[in-house]
Amino acid sequence: MDLLIPEVGLVVFQTIAFLLLMFLLGKFAWKPVLAAIKEREQSIDDALNKAELAKQEMARLTSQNEELMKQARADRDEILKEAKMLKDNIVNEAKTSAHTEGAKLIEKARIEIENQKKAALAELKGQVSALSLDIAERVLRSQLDDKAKQQDLVNNLLKDVELN
Repeated sequence: MDLLIPEVGLVVFQTIAFLLLMFLLGKFAWKPVLAAIKEREQSIDDALNKAELAKQEMARLTSQNEELMKQARADRDEILKEAKMLKDNIVNEAKTSAHTEGAKLIEKARIEIENQKKAALAELKGQVSALSLDIAERVLRSQLDDKAKQQDLVNNLLKDVELN
């Protein structure tokens, strides 16, 4: 049993050695280890803070991007609306212009037809009057060849003149 119970000298020597070891470790090992741990903890905190800032910046950029997309869609819709209105206006103007031009052409054609009709009637009247005069002249010549017929004709004309 002597082996299980240590001697006082050994206990004192081991205690002194333990305290010396603790002092040396505290002076040369724990301070640098604790400083490294503290530095590592600080760098982890900085990295977490930077990650949080990056996350917030990403959320802000995403929000800004969505806002820009909404604005771009609204601008696109406005441009398409304006283009449709412009197209409708151009089509309506073209229809109106075509109707106006058509009406002008129809009126011009109607006037041209009327003028040609009048010219044809005038020419026909001229031909009829020339033909009538020619017929009348031939009739009169045939009737005026004879003196008795001439006298009857003059008498008939005088009677018609007196009656009127």
